[in-house]
Amino acid sequence: MLTGYHVAVIGGDARQIELIRRLNEWDATVYLAGFDQLNESFREAIDLDFDSDQVEKLDAIILPVPGTDSEGKIEGIFSNQLIHLSEEWLKRTPAHCQVFSGIANDHLKDLASKTNRTLIPLMDRDDVAIYNSIPTVEGTLMLIIQHTDFTIHGSKIIVLGLGRVGMSLARTFDHLGAKVSVGVRSSKAAARVYEMGLEPIDMKDMAKADMSCDILLNTVPHLVVDASVIKQLPSHAMILDLASKPGGTDFRYADKRGIKALLAPGLPGIVAPKTAGRIIADVVSRIVQKGSRKENE
Repeated sequence: MLTGYHVAVIGGDARQIELIRRLNEWDATVYLAGFDQLNESFREAIDLDFDSDQVEKLDAIILPVPGTDSEGKIEGIFSNQLIHLSEEWLKRTPAHCQVFSGIANDHLKDLASKTNRTLIPLMDRDDVAIYNSIPTVEGTLMLIIQHTDFTIHGSKIIVLGLGRVGMSLARTFDHLGAKVSVGVRSSKAAARVYEMGLEPIDMKDMAKADMSCDILLNTVPHLVVDASVIKQLPSHAMILDLASKPGGTDFRYADKRGIKALLAPGLPGIVAPKTAGRIIADVVSRIVQKGSRKENE
């Protein structure tokens, strides 16, 4: 239970709907900003007034998964207004106030440093990422089925990256009867791929590796699927980039070659927002309750 805790939810997408429901169920005092188009769906919550003394009560601030832009502005699909998270406003929060964001860019990190507030990038946490790998894999399956005219079974699939999402992808597609290879950068990861009964690919020299496949799945958030990789793909191949924007694929060159390439970050929030929101809520609740509170509370 979060009785006595004050939490502000600022902007976001459908994941925040489940998050807000959970916070209300756990008896937190919830303040909302960026949800004006929901037609008073959350009567238990309070509209966040940035100029009031509400800010002085906050134990936690929950931002959308993308966090802020480079200027500190926050977007949400339930409002036409951009909300600006300023240094002056954040300094008015209690010293123990924690700021949660899915992803933390340089601006948000700098803002937390200047205000001496704890910033928690949820997507950097193993627990959140591993839980989220489940709807990510399901969403990946959905997109592949929608955008291909052949079965996954018997297809040649390459997964780039053996992180928390990459491992779930490799295991799932192997179980579905695909011929799976996994791009890795270390001997340790190559050994793990071998132990899984799959074929390792050295990502440090992909230009010389056999990268021909039916489906190429990228989880690496920097350019790895470049021209040297794309030129090896057959015309029917599909690239699905699951890394955060702008992804790790040369989409221009893929289009020039006529290769179908999709950027699909944030699949949990698209295919299973209720589950994704519950994951965020559960982790935030544990962290908030472990965090320091004001004296005499």
